[in-house]
Amino acid sequence: MIDKLFYLDGISIWFIAIISLIFALGLPYGIDYIKHYKEHRRAVRWHWIMYFVAFASMLALCVVKHALLFLVCWEFMALSSFFLIIFESWKKDVIKAGMNFFIQSHISVLFLTAGFIAMADLTGTYNFDAWMMYEGDSTLPFILCCIGFAIKAGFVPFHTWLPLAHPAAPAHISGVMSGVIIKIGIYGIIRSIFWFNTNLLTAGYIILGISAISGVYGVLLAIAQHNLKKLLAYHSIENIGIIGLGIGIGCLGLGLQSDALASIGFIGALMHTLGHALFKSNLFFAAGNVYHATHTLNIERLGGLLKKMPLTGLAFLLSSIAICGLPPMNGFISEFIIYTGLFGFMYIPKAAFTIFGAILIIALVMIGGLAIMCFAKAFSIVFLGTPREDLPEEPKEFGGLRTVPMIISVAIMAFIGLAPRIVTNLACEALDTLGIDPGHIAENTKQLGNAAIVFVAICLITFLVRALINRKKKVEVGETWGCGYTAPTPKIQYTATSFVKTLVKLFGVVFGFRKEKDAIKETYPQTPIRYSSENYDKIESALIEKPVKGYMKFTSLFAFLENGKIQSYILYGIIFIVAVCLIALILC
Repeated sequence: MIDKLFYLDGISIWFIAIISLIFALGLPYGIDYIKHYKEHRRAVRWHWIMYFVAFASMLALCVVKHALLFLVCWEFMALSSFFLIIFESWKKDVIKAGMNFFIQSHISVLFLTAGFIAMADLTGTYNFDAWMMYEGDSTLPFILCCIGFAIKAGFVPFHTWLPLAHPAAPAHISGVMSGVIIKIGIYGIIRSIFWFNTNLLTAGYIILGISAISGVYGVLLAIAQHNLKKLLAYHSIENIGIIGLGIGIGCLGLGLQSDALASIGFIGALMHTLGHALFKSNLFFAAGNVYHATHTLNIERLGGLLKKMPLTGLAFLLSSIAICGLPPMNGFISEFIIYTGLFGFMYIPKAAFTIFGAILIIALVMIGGLAIMCFAKAFSIVFLGTPREDLPEEPKEFGGLRTVPMIISVAIMAFIGLAPRIVTNLACEALDTLGIDPGHIAENTKQLGNAAIVFVAICLITFLVRALINRKKKVEVGETWGCGYTAPTPKIQYTATSFVKTLVKLFGVVFGFRKEKDAIKETYPQTPIRYSSENYDKIESALIEKPVKGYMKFTSLFAFLENGKIQSYILYGIIFIVAVCLIALILC
């Protein structure tokens, strides 16, 4: 009976390891983070119950092989995640974000349920093993399930819950959401490729196209954000796009019956899934420290935090290097493998593959370059320079329960970057259980590790030589030259807006733009004029905000029915019963 309901293969173990690692890192951080809410003890107790329910349900999702049991575990994950997001339920914005997540999670469930029922109708069973043996066409169940999983993963245009949920949730929950909850969607898509019998070439093209759009769109929207956690949320969409590129390459490899291309794609996706779980959770932990130290996530109000919070700043910097795909951190390894897969398209003697591969390479280059710009903005504005505003209290570094998980995470990222062969070999073993020969990929990544070690050695030697040359020189500390301006002020520093203004104008078609300003009054003395602006997500506006406003406007037409008179409510009930009876008579 157990064999019919559960299985444990390499892919299951890979995702179980990621889930366990991120939940383990988030636990001590969360304990210290939540202790500030002493007046909400009941909420804290409920929060930790839901934390472990979410953990258990995600582990279960990785091992069940019966569709109905899978849906039950999926529902537990969705409900527990909802309660984790609305921890600060006394805030209106938190409830709004939570309800958005709740509704979209259940839209995801509807698609999965429809896909599973459609496949059960074809095969007569809800067992995943039997589905894999089905030789007929199962494209419809594949599409339905992929949409359901894509909503959870956050692919464009199904991403709209992410930028709302991340700023609303506590920092350790944001880390867990970005680190592992959205990765369950990735797990589901990988499984779907092997559950269903469909045209893998067409599926690969579609996955690659959507992934490239998600990556570019996510990083462009991230650049324009001023809320630190919202910025990181859009980068989750970007990195889901990068993972999707790996999955798409693997899917095309299966369609072409090329183990080399399939293994490169899937291993790149698995490695980036692990890498993103580490550096993105770490970035959210750092953002949580910034929020508790300054009581704001608005980048425009921050500055100079590196001197006050050196460990948080260093962890944010190293994680930023990793997410930008730069050596010697882990992001470089996974993105290099995916680049290798895209360049592999050039060896396929078909013009369509060559052109499509070139477009995807350009897209990945854009993603990497824009990510560097975005995190240069985020790190420099938040941690460098001087404070832009007076804060409620002096920022200070946090204790071990918060910093130790961040240090461990950075150490693992550096280890993967410097010794990728060990972890890549584990990914190859996971892939081998799906019947794909990974070849010598793990051996080849050893050269990347050696190059990273040489790079680190050159950097250390350069700093050592510099220190030796300057050891006898007197260090003088003074004010930064103000170009002749004699009254320097923090307001003359670059702001987050000015840092990316040129780029936002260049890609203006992507961004929605709102601004508010007071009218200029021709009176003396002049009163201060307030001006504010923000960029918004056009897809979110089109798919969520406008339909909701239309629905609210429509329902407001019937507000007169709610008049508070019990006689009216009794009358409504009588009218309803009579209408039902008349409809029944007509139909009969």
